[in-house]
Amino acid sequence: MTVNPAFPIVKVSRNAGADPDQTEAMQNETAVPKKTLSLIDGVALVVGIVVGTGIFKTPSLVAANTGSDGAFFLAWILGGAVSLIGALCYAELAAAYPHAGGDYHYLRRAFGKEAAFLFGWARMTVIQPGSIALLAFVFGDYLAPLLPPVVTPSLCAVLAVAALTAANVMGTRKGTVTQNVLTLAKVVGLFSVLLAGLAFAPPLSPAGGALPPAGGSFGLAMVFVLLTFGGWNEAAYISAELQQGERNMIRVLLGGVAAITALYLVAGAAYLTGLGIGGMSASEVVAADLMRKAFGDSGAGIVSLLIAVAALGAINATIFTGARTSYAVGRDFALFSLLGRWRQDTNTPATALLVQGVIAAVLVLMGAVTRRGFETMVEFTAPVFWLFFLLTGVAFFLLRRREPGTVRPFKVPLYPLVPALFCCSCGYMLHASLRYTGSGAAVGLGLLCTGGLVLAAARCHQRRKGEGI
Repeated sequence: MTVNPAFPIVKVSRNAGADPDQTEAMQNETAVPKKTLSLIDGVALVVGIVVGTGIFKTPSLVAANTGSDGAFFLAWILGGAVSLIGALCYAELAAAYPHAGGDYHYLRRAFGKEAAFLFGWARMTVIQPGSIALLAFVFGDYLAPLLPPVVTPSLCAVLAVAALTAANVMGTRKGTVTQNVLTLAKVVGLFSVLLAGLAFAPPLSPAGGALPPAGGSFGLAMVFVLLTFGGWNEAAYISAELQQGERNMIRVLLGGVAAITALYLVAGAAYLTGLGIGGMSASEVVAADLMRKAFGDSGAGIVSLLIAVAALGAINATIFTGARTSYAVGRDFALFSLLGRWRQDTNTPATALLVQGVIAAVLVLMGAVTRRGFETMVEFTAPVFWLFFLLTGVAFFLLRRREPGTVRPFKVPLYPLVPALFCCSCGYMLHASLRYTGSGAAVGLGLLCTGGLVLAAARCHQRRKGEGI
């Protein structure tokens, strides 16, 4: 059996006088991730995270900023290419350094514990809970109108977070089976709606084929495209649990990105055929408008249910991977040791999952109070996410230089061009997320800065215990 050296197994003897509860707690604390995830599980997680709700919203924004069919398709192809470049970099990192902490582990090796802690703090408090809350808002907004009036969008959102967190706490297999079912339903449903729109939508009217207003920006269109592709890097967080990880990680990343790109191109073709570039640019809910044109209001109801399922699948996948970073932080910092316990019986970081679920639920409630939940969560998460994405790209170069003897089962082709392109794309997205967002970005960055105070407290705590940071 191969043991991850970062998390050595500590054998616990069960003698006659031992307290069974105490022994079980010690086993849970010293247990390590098991390689229980298959190639299909990994691809399903990547597709489940990326193909969330963006494909039902951003195509209209991309159409408004491109102005022609050719430029529209070029934007999505470039988005797939940029994601593929990033996937190649992450495939090398994940294969060389398999670890449940993903980016956290790479940043720790490259920049030290302080930088890794700030990432872990940001992921615990901003990136993952904010992403979960954002998707929960979409789920609630689309599902609630199909239910009795007493069921509000906020109630749907909170219940989704609670139910899926519980499913993942119950065990890794329960979480991945749930994810596989939701991903399958989402992909099949999306293809069914798109094909129905292509086959049954009436011919375009002259107005429907009109060009969008002038003044769009192809660069802004790429911002929306790359946001829609976001999330493929989450595969790195299952590298320690993936069967035959050295061989399957590259397949998970490249296969997932290829499947997503193909799906988005089919979606774009259906939207353009049914609505035209002008009709798309004028639409607020492009998928619902396509179905309404093909089948009337009943078609719009079908696509609303589809979007709710898509959001549910993305919530589940984000919950599954998000708690892995909190677990890694708990292993490294005694102040958060409760998060670093891996339950042996369920093969899950149960405490980390529960803490993440509570934070996400609080954000849902805050968003319900402001009545701008979705927009606020986008502003809240984007700058922090792209900042650490860029730092991971820089870490790639540092680890190549500092650790040349590390076995790398997969190496990025055309080094250093490919990782350099990845860093440039991350830098551009960081700039764009700061330029085009409002007060929510300041709140997210402010919360990141508070991580410095928490880090100081963690250092003092460990010094008192005679431990080094």
